[in-house]
Amino acid sequence: MSLVLDEPIMATPPRWRMFLLRLLRNRSALVGGTILLLLVLSALFAPLLAPYDPFKVNPIQRLRPPSWDHFMGTDEVGRDLFSRLIFGTRYFLLICVVTASISASIGTLLGLLAGAGSRFVENLIMRVIDVMLAFPYILMVLVVVAILGPSLWTGMVSIGIAGIPGYARLVRSAVLTVRREDYVLSARALGASESEILFGTILPNVVSPLIVYLAFSMPLAALVTSSLSFIGLGTQPPAPEWGAMLVNSRTYLFSAWWAVAGPGMALFISIFGLNILGNGLRDVLDPRSGR
Repeated sequence: MSLVLDEPIMATPPRWRMFLLRLLRNRSALVGGTILLLLVLSALFAPLLAPYDPFKVNPIQRLRPPSWDHFMGTDEVGRDLFSRLIFGTRYFLLICVVTASISASIGTLLGLLAGAGSRFVENLIMRVIDVMLAFPYILMVLVVVAILGPSLWTGMVSIGIAGIPGYARLVRSAVLTVRREDYVLSARALGASESEILFGTILPNVVSPLIVYLAFSMPLAALVTSSLSFIGLGTQPPAPEWGAMLVNSRTYLFSAWWAVAGPGMALFISIFGLNILGNGLRDVLDPRSGR
């Protein structure tokens, strides 16, 4: 007796395609991804988009309001604000990438070792993490900056170090859950080494919460870096970093509002975009979400 199929068997789309389709259907991810794409394009093509040299000083044109010649006005020394905002996207993305790389790489490694290592290794790592968490976030950042000296790079390093505990605790909790799954036990029974299990089996299955946490931590890092610039411990003049631009223009808040509004809105829109992108990634990567 032969079995006749009335309908053809449809091939299952690849996982990356299903993820992309869900991402495009999510409104938060779509809006946040669009903002991030615009930031990346602005950073890549800044020399073509900026009408003026962002470092060129022209005292005759200082604090000019928005006009056809200067789309967003000029700052306190006559530099074109629009050009400086365009080049500032490079600093914003650099801050996000460097701080996240430091925090995520070290924190993920410590979390993996704490979750899958021996009891002694777990206790040692987590006690160090507890000591780091005992310091307020901003206090730890200020201590590292005070030791290394104020600059953009020391600010990024300090924020990256301060963000390690969050990643370590997140990855450790995920590893403690995943290591009990059947596929991990099967890999161990088949003779896989501990390093193969840790980096080849466990790590790929804790990437989803790590990506979501990464999307939420990057805007926080950018905001803290801008705060360091605001108190003179971050990016130093004349770099067109948005936080430093706010510092230089804060005394002209009422007499030349455009000098403050430009970098302030750039920070707001960029951080808002990364935050709602994180919301979208959380919804898409959450297996309990039907959206």
